[in-house]
This record gives sequence, C-alpha cells and structure tokens, in this order.
Amino acid sequence: MHRTTPMNGHANDCIARTLAYAVEEADKPRHQIAREVGMHRETLLRVLRGERPIGLDEAARILDACGAFPRATIVLALAGQEDLACEWMRSEMGEFLEEFFSALPGQLERTLGRRIEDVRPRWANGTSQLVARMLAKHIDDLANRDISMSLSR
Repeated sequence: MHRTTPMNGHANDCIARTLAYAVEEADKPRHQIAREVGMHRETLLRVLRGERPIGLDEAARILDACGAFPRATIVLALAGQEDLACEWMRSEMGEFLEEFFSALPGQLERTLGRRIEDVRPRWANGTSQLVARMLAKHIDDLANRDISMSLSR
C-alpha cells in the first residue's frame, strides 16, 4: 500500500513555495486545480501557504494539474534549487530532467552491475560536470550538423 509521507518543516516550506508558484502561473483557477487534485480549495490554500504538511504524492498531483513536470520539480526544490524548479517546471529542461531522473537509476544498475558498490559519493559533482559537458558537446554537434546541412544545399 502506498502511503503519503509528510516532509519535515524546511522541506515542506520549499515544496509549498514551489507549489504556490506553480498554481500562480497555471493557466487555470485555483478551485479547478483543487478539484482536479481531489482537494478542497481551502486545503489547497493552506498547503500553498505552508500551513498544512504535504505528502510527495499530493505535491506531484498538484504539479501535474498545473502542467508541470512533478518529479523534476520536486527533486530540484528538495535539492535546494527552488529557483530552477520554478524556472524549469514547464520547460523542455524540466521534461529532460523528468526523463533523466526516471531513467538514471536503471541505467546505472545495468551499466555498473556489481561495480555499483564501488561508486563513491565524492564523485557525484565531477560526474555531474561530465554529464553537463557531454550534453553541451552533443548540442554543439547537432547545431554544427544543421549548419553543414543547410550550407550544402
């Protein structure tokens, strides 16, 4: 059975601020979002003000009703990146992170196999830099390929 896990105070405040932004920027009124989520309008307002603890599943439903990418937004907010969570929640970068966060654990397990026990936490920052550089190179390669294709016409 899936349970709602309430968050501690600081995490709840981060998520509440992020949810408030999502609801404020949504293309629909609060009462409609509350109805879609299955929550009373006043309860939604208490959640957005941080007065009511919110579970991750409720937060995800609210973000989804607002047209945001729930996993990416929640992970960014909880990681202390609220500004990016708000900026990317409805963007292609948010969609990218949604897919990336979903796919990464399985890919790590398949690729590393038993060596997964050899991974060290101190490698995380360098690995994130490597992934970002690889993405930038991939984008540059695609742009150069597009330029080459249009010049050859």
